[in-house]
Amino acid sequence: MKYKVSKFKNQTEALKYISIFIQNGNHLRTGKPLNDFGGMRSREILGNWLICSAVNFIFGQDRLTFSSDPTGGDGVIYDTITGETWPTEHVMACSSPNSEVENAETLILKQIYLKLNKGGAAYASGKTLVVFLDIGIGSWSPDRVARRLPDPLHFDNVWVVGLQEFDENQYVYAVTRLDLRLGRVPVWSVRLGKDFCTWEVDAMQ
Repeated sequence: MKYKVSKFKNQTEALKYISIFIQNGNHLRTGKPLNDFGGMRSREILGNWLICSAVNFIFGQDRLTFSSDPTGGDGVIYDTITGETWPTEHVMACSSPNSEVENAETLILKQIYLKLNKGGAAYASGKTLVVFLDIGIGSWSPDRVARRLPDPLHFDNVWVVGLQEFDENQYVYAVTRLDLRLGRVPVWSVRLGKDFCTWEVDAMQ
């Protein structure tokens, strides 16, 4: 059975679409689901776009893309070469002004555990979890967080994305895959051009 989904022609079109939300950072934090893209939130679109950009940098081609999820998830990442798909679930890590101050690593892990506890293996199996960091959450160690992931994890992968720096000329996001199989967690920076038509990806570790 085929499902109707919303998707972009390419990564460039997707970046132009989400540029207004990137510039209006408040929408990434509190914006309602977007009816014109399958009910996904702007931060979910941005998170999936960032992951695709990082992995496409590894492949050296625009191989990964994404769409809305007709089953109610937070988007599906799609490999145009192999046909593999990765349904995603998203969560936002942010500090609350009405609670005790927690460091970034505690906040990230808390959200991962909350998502996992939502339904255990039945809920997480076969899915990719994306943690979107709120601006100002503070510095953190990807390697240390990866070592503290729940075991069993149940999610296929866990990614963390967040704004690293910005000014009137550029936005730079960090994209992290919490995977220690290569000895250190891989981290990429994605630097968006001023016109939101171009971007550069670099491996940070």
